[in-house]
Parts: sequence; C-alpha cells; structure tokens
Amino acid sequence: MQITALRRFVAVVDAGLHFPRAADELGVPLASLYTSIEKLEGEVGHPVLSKQGSGWQLTPAGTLLLAEARERIAAAPPATLPARTAAGGKAKASKGRGRAPIVKGQPKPYKKRQGR
Repeated sequence: MQITALRRFVAVVDAGLHFPRAADELGVPLASLYTSIEKLEGEVGHPVLSKQGSGWQLTPAGTLLLAEARERIAAAPPATLPARTAAGGKAKASKGRGRAPIVKGQPKPYKKRQGR
C-alpha cells in the first residue's frame, strides 16, 4: 500500500467522511481522491467505506485499516511538498524602442507629425 493513499484515506476519515472537504485540505482534485480510495479498496480486497443514505460510513475493514494506516503514517518519513513554480510562461524583455508590430504609414502615438 502506498503511503499517499493511506494519508488520503485518513484525511477523509478525519474530515468526517466528507470527500470534498478532505480534497480541499489535501489540495488534490476530488476525482483523484475518489480514485485513490478505490485503488486502496482494491489492494485491501474489501470496501473500506460504504455509502449509507446521504453520507459515508466506515466499514469494519475500514476501521481495521484506519488503525494500521495511522501507525504506518507515523512511522513513515514526513512528506515533502513539491516545489511550486510561478504560473505563466517566460517573460520576454523588449528590445529597442518603438511598438511592435510596426504599422507602416501610421504615426507613433503621442508624437506630432511634421507639417510640410
């Protein structure tokens, strides 16, 4: 079992079995959270969460997994956050004066035309 999947499972349980709140706390997309829980259930071989009415319930297998997950998370090295890069592309320095693209036949803005 991957430690990331266990962390996500524990986050869902700590968020009161509320997937959107857990996804916000983890900073992951909601679909990714659902997928990681489904993969975890596949590895365990039993459902760990079940849909009951309007909410989710922890199954007996989920209760056992929760205790084991908390132990493994405590024993694992702390998670490192990936370095965030600035949004956007490369900034391009303007070279020279004038405006681009050059429009032939039109005067530059804020410059008087010479009279004849």
